[in-house]
Amino acid sequence: MSNTTDYVPPKIWTWNKANGGRFANINRPVAGATHEQALPRGKHPLQLYSLGTPNGVKVTVMLEELLAQGHSGAEYDAWLIRINEGQQFGSGFVAANPNSKIPALLDYSNGDSPVRVFESGAILLYLAEKFGSLVPTDPALRAECMSWLFWQMGSAPYLGGGFGHFYAYAPFKIEYAIDRFAMEVKRELDVLNRRLAESRFIAGDDYTIADIAIWPWYGGMVKGQMYEGGEFLQVQEYTHVIRWADEIAKRPAVRRGRMVNRVMGPLESQLHERHDAGDFDTQTQDKLQAKA
Repeated sequence: MSNTTDYVPPKIWTWNKANGGRFANINRPVAGATHEQALPRGKHPLQLYSLGTPNGVKVTVMLEELLAQGHSGAEYDAWLIRINEGQQFGSGFVAANPNSKIPALLDYSNGDSPVRVFESGAILLYLAEKFGSLVPTDPALRAECMSWLFWQMGSAPYLGGGFGHFYAYAPFKIEYAIDRFAMEVKRELDVLNRRLAESRFIAGDDYTIADIAIWPWYGGMVKGQMYEGGEFLQVQEYTHVIRWADEIAKRPAVRRGRMVNRVMGPLESQLHERHDAGDFDTQTQDKLQAKA
């Protein structure tokens, strides 16, 4: 195995230079706000501040699924947080999520003192319990759903911050790091493939928040949509995950949720902000640019 550096860690680590890579401009070893910036507030009780990354897509899909089921209280305003510009370090966003990561949700259903919810898995569970949907009530089935939900929360960092970072974003290639995380991602895909060989959905026969949490990350990976790493990881081997990913991708609510706060891909697939169901027909970037 090639050794790309002679770096020897110092006794005490100090932050004295940018670390390079695609996101070096927003990386820092301390928390808290860097500037004053209030969050906007729309007309609905649910206010979402996010970006169309896999973690953001989880929540917009969840909200669209709830609306599709007839839960009118799930109407929401989705505001775009451009993390590459550091908007997550504004004072208003830090108040909503002290960890400065998207997504963050404020629920004003009970007045002007909102309930704040951060971490995508926590938001999914909060909404599922608030509306009594997409999470099983049977104790055994609920335990299965919760187990897979938390599996995703613990596993996805190996896919994103591990494999994705070192394979696609790091300033230079490190064989050891890429091998380490490629091995783990393939193991995780095998876990899902074995599960989905015996079950239509992740937690059983019914579609749940476990599917909503896992699909944006691992569904995107097996469809070759992430990090340009599909061939490298030979994702076509995971046929049961592909079957599941394709089925979920056809759901109308999933297709809508994937558009919200999206800033890449075809212009017709990008709905930067969502304040009304009609925005899907009138406010996508292709239509806005045509008007301009």
